[in-house]
Amino acid sequence: MHSIRPTFSFIFLALFFSLAANAQSSFTVGTASAAPGQKATGYLEVPAGVDPATSIPVVVINGAKPGKTIALVSGAHGTEYTSIIAIEKLITTLDPSQVTGIVILVPLVNISSFEQKVPHVNPIDNKSMNRFYPGKAEGTQTERASFLITKQIIDRCDYLIDYHGGDLDESLRPYAYWGPTGHDEQDRISKQMVLAFGLDHIIIWRERPTDPAATRYLDNTASVRGKPSIVVEAGHAGTVDSDDLALLVNGTLSTMRALKMLPGDPRPIENPVWIEKLEDVISEGPGIWYPLVKRGTYVSAGMKLGTITDYFGKVIAEPRAPVSAVVLHVNAVPSLKKGDNIADLGVVAAHAP
Repeated sequence: MHSIRPTFSFIFLALFFSLAANAQSSFTVGTASAAPGQKATGYLEVPAGVDPATSIPVVVINGAKPGKTIALVSGAHGTEYTSIIAIEKLITTLDPSQVTGIVILVPLVNISSFEQKVPHVNPIDNKSMNRFYPGKAEGTQTERASFLITKQIIDRCDYLIDYHGGDLDESLRPYAYWGPTGHDEQDRISKQMVLAFGLDHIIIWRERPTDPAATRYLDNTASVRGKPSIVVEAGHAGTVDSDDLALLVNGTLSTMRALKMLPGDPRPIENPVWIEKLEDVISEGPGIWYPLVKRGTYVSAGMKLGTITDYFGKVIAEPRAPVSAVVLHVNAVPSLKKGDNIADLGVVAAHAP
């Protein structure tokens, strides 16, 4: 009997340390907690403050093999549906047994926008949920949500992809943003990410906030904190087109392969169109919009983009392209008010970066 006791003690200790190690390697975001090889769902609970609380859905996929952490975030604008559905599809597609590292997925940041079908802003406080990072613990709902996302997701990931698309009033062609920081290794990885994603038009986003306390955008907040990050956009005018959806889903898988987080080889774009400058054409007043150009077409400087009439059909404006460029998106609905974006034009770079 005495010779058996050490064996039982050894087994008990081995089991104890095995369970302890497993517990230590669990990963938790909000109420979602996943052990290695598991997938878990939960919420980022944004507490009430000067306005109501909100609960942001979050998924943690803890891969069977240890590695880096990537955050996939969508739905800052709740009617950019294609990007939201793409993350929903990735939640079911990604298999923890095939993942190396950890994937944090946030399919829908702006719940109220989605439920109330309000474009661009959070109807609770009328603020864009991609303009108030790194957020404030005591601010309005948008600021409190941004603060929690910064602490719970941005500060804990190694890479980040921010997903957008054409809102209800935007007829948009697919494109990505790449924001060089001047840090060679970080820029090398983020450029690898944007090329691996495979969208054929890439905006070089150089003029971005550098103050860590006022980074404004989700991806820029990650970049300023040293995390390679990109923005991807597909989907137009509130639709969910299968081709646009495939661009975002397949692009994500390709990027994760490039980062060695999934098995297989990436499929990078070889000769993308690099955009060096953006020109917004803004409405100077209210009226009815009649476009003459479509998303993805090229226009020359001075070319008429469309006409604006008053409510009696009288032409009151004929907006023209200020530069020769590609139409990244154009207003998709007749409604216009002062300050609305009529079109977003991208000036093609002479050379690849």
